[in-house]
Amino acid sequence: MSAFRLSLVSVALIATAAVLLGMNGCSGTSTSAHQNPPPPGKIEHVVIIFQENRSTDNLFHGLPNADTANTGTNSLGQTITLSQVDLAESFDLDHSHGSFVKMYDNGKMDGADLIPVYCPPNNPNCAPPNPQFTYVNPSEVQPYFQMAQTYTFGDRMFQTNQGPSFPAHQFIISGTSAPTATSNLFAEDNLNGGSTAGCIALPGTTVTMIDATSGQTTSQYPCFDHPTLTDLLDGKGLSWRYYAAKIGTIWTGPNAIQHMCVPQTQGGQLVCTGGPWNNVIVPETTILNDISNGALADVSWVTPDGAESDHPDSNNGSGPSWVASIVNAIGNSSYWANTAIFITWDDWGGFYDHVAPNVINQYEYGFRVPLIVVSPYAKPGHVSHVTHDFGSILKFIEETYSLGSLGYADAAADDLSDCFDFNQTPLQFHTVAAPLGADHFLNHHPPPTDPDDD
Repeated sequence: MSAFRLSLVSVALIATAAVLLGMNGCSGTSTSAHQNPPPPGKIEHVVIIFQENRSTDNLFHGLPNADTANTGTNSLGQTITLSQVDLAESFDLDHSHGSFVKMYDNGKMDGADLIPVYCPPNNPNCAPPNPQFTYVNPSEVQPYFQMAQTYTFGDRMFQTNQGPSFPAHQFIISGTSAPTATSNLFAEDNLNGGSTAGCIALPGTTVTMIDATSGQTTSQYPCFDHPTLTDLLDGKGLSWRYYAAKIGTIWTGPNAIQHMCVPQTQGGQLVCTGGPWNNVIVPETTILNDISNGALADVSWVTPDGAESDHPDSNNGSGPSWVASIVNAIGNSSYWANTAIFITWDDWGGFYDHVAPNVINQYEYGFRVPLIVVSPYAKPGHVSHVTHDFGSILKFIEETYSLGSLGYADAAADDLSDCFDFNQTPLQFHTVAAPLGADHFLNHHPPPTDPDDD
């Protein structure tokens, strides 16, 4: 359980670490041109809504002007027509690093049929034929389509990591899933054993780590320490909040950062006690109250409960309404004038996607995931064909608030500037139509469900 302990968080240490971070994965010297940050006052709040387990072809099939496919190729060279399923389907697909390797097949993108399928024990035949080659009924995700067609949609957004949720939720707060600032290792998959994650995981819990250069693996306790974007925000005196349904899950990224969590034993169990942990807010629906109470932080991360997550075999179809409730709360408030909202999904979920990622090592980059950019300065009705990844969101925030660079995935990423026009007349907000409103999520309080992320 020995995690590298970063001497707490001074701006000087973070700057020093940023130099060292060139040793880690896709960072190094940025090859992307520097682009100007938003003019002062244009963007004062950034909200990242992080949903679960969908590829672009699966969730946005047929979106006008976006690059989506009607067919795919399997490992036998056969052409498979994508079939329609419900958002709340009963089956789940493996989305481990091993399944990435199978589907990617050295860029041929023909191995999706080799990805394992999971069904509930009481419904062993839950999956349709070729379940990897499916897309969600567009009528069930109309709030997503409305936002994508009203504002900007990115059809070249890639998850930075080649694997599932635990590392993805590390990348979205820090641009890496490395155990230390100078390591060339990444968290390869989800956890091995244990019902809790990160620095409060049960003894004996491990995560497989992969060397980004050699592909060799090892394992360790899932508690890491390196600079995160929250450290840069703290160094500038800027506010942030991370909203989650539960603590101790693979979807709650700060769990796994030593200096954010500062685990201590209380009442016989490990709990997070660090000062930064005060900014981890449970439940996730608190963001709706914070918006209405004028308490939105400068930067917010919003992760879902299982029911509203879009995750196969654990969602109830409410994900589009959940996301729309946050967007509507912001859009119908004074925050609309200066907020940028990024809606994306943490991994591809094992679903077929026809666009091969640019693979630069044994763990970067992963498959396409959807991206919606909502803001009064988002280009209206625009489809961005520029390559983005999770590091792009971090870079946008870094430039917006003049934070400097972490030096991880953010260093090599673009800054999403093609999604915005800060000279345009600010767009007027129109409420996103959705079956469920904010009241449903605020007043409906079933026990939160753990991530069903095999």
